[in-house]
Amino acid sequence: MGLSAAQLKTSLDALAAIEPAIAAGLRRAGYPEPRLRDRGYETLLRTIVGQQVSVAAAASIWKKLEAGVGDLTDPARVAAASDETLRAAGLSRQKASYARSLADEVNSGRLDLHDLPADDEAAIAQLVQVKGIGRWSAEIYLLFAEGRPDVWPAGDLAVQIEIGRLLGHAERPGEKLLREIAEPWRPHRGAAAIFAWHHYKVDMEVI
Repeated sequence: MGLSAAQLKTSLDALAAIEPAIAAGLRRAGYPEPRLRDRGYETLLRTIVGQQVSVAAAASIWKKLEAGVGDLTDPARVAAASDETLRAAGLSRQKASYARSLADEVNSGRLDLHDLPADDEAAIAQLVQVKGIGRWSAEIYLLFAEGRPDVWPAGDLAVQIEIGRLLGHAERPGEKLLREIAEPWRPHRGAAAIFAWHHYKVDMEVI
């Protein structure tokens, strides 16, 4: 499971003490709600399904996939499904291959989502071995499903935009700069990312 409300508050209070911009952001937007996901295959499959589509479209595809395949907590179901079934649910040819790759990695035991390395970078390295899982997807999984407190998805566009705004940057910082900016925020960078998404949403509502 992801970071709890209490963990987020503790981390964000620690960040606010060392970064005035985050303190000011907290006064404006308040504390974010936890983002909690279950650890395991289903959550990572949802990540694949949701890539580059809207939330509504992803939910529709997931519902059709469940209807056509059955229990989506069982990777054997996806592995046994025909290409026609996966495509009929709305998966592109590429996403269908990604879903099969994930199912194969889990079924074979090469990927144990309940026993990933404790080191964040080692866990990311293991996850990105799955076709269709890039660094961003791996980081999101580790943050939301495992609650790893220092995972920092610096490649996320909304995080880049909002951290740039919070810190008063004239231009959106890129991934390399964002990683440098956040070094002093260890070991609370996961909470910083969740707060950035929260603050971004509040900014959009105001606009």
